[in-house]
Amino acid sequence: MTRSSKLRRLHFLNALLAPLTGHDLYLAQQIDDAIATSIGEAEERQPGDPAFVAAAARLFERLCSRQPSHGFFHWDARADDHAASPLFTRAGVMAGLKSLATYPESTLLVTNLRNAHCPPDKRWTERRQRDYVDSLSLIRNLAAARSRRSANLNLLFL
Repeated sequence: MTRSSKLRRLHFLNALLAPLTGHDLYLAQQIDDAIATSIGEAEERQPGDPAFVAAAARLFERLCSRQPSHGFFHWDARADDHAASPLFTRAGVMAGLKSLATYPESTLLVTNLRNAHCPPDKRWTERRQRDYVDSLSLIRNLAAARSRRSANLNLLFL
C-alpha cells in the first residue's frame, strides 16, 4: 500500500470517529490496525471498499453502543435495489431518525449512496449525478427538519 493511500485511510477513519474520539491520528492508526486484522487483505483495501466501510461501520456502532446517551443508526443504501429512489431513501432515513429521536447526541451513518446511484460497472451520467445530489439534499433536509433542535445529530456519508 502506498503512503498516500495509507494516509487517506487514516484521515477517513479520523473523520468517521471524530465525534467519539476527537481528532487523534494516533488513535486512528490503532483503529486502522484493528480493522486490518478483522478483514483479509486489508492493506490493499481503499476507504471506499465495501468490506472496509462495513468493518468501519461495525466498529463505529460498537463505540456508540458503549455510550448510553449516544444513539447510532446505519442506513446502507445498497441494501435494497430501490434504495436510490427518493421514496425508499426517505423511508430509510426516516426510520433512522425515529430511532434516534430520544438521544441527546446521535449519529446517522449513510453508506453506499454513491454506489446505489451508479454501480461500479456503470458510468456517471448527468441524470445519475443529478439524482445523487438530490438524494444528498433530501437526506440533509430530512435530518434538519425531523430532529430536535436541542439534539446534536452527526450526519455521516460513506
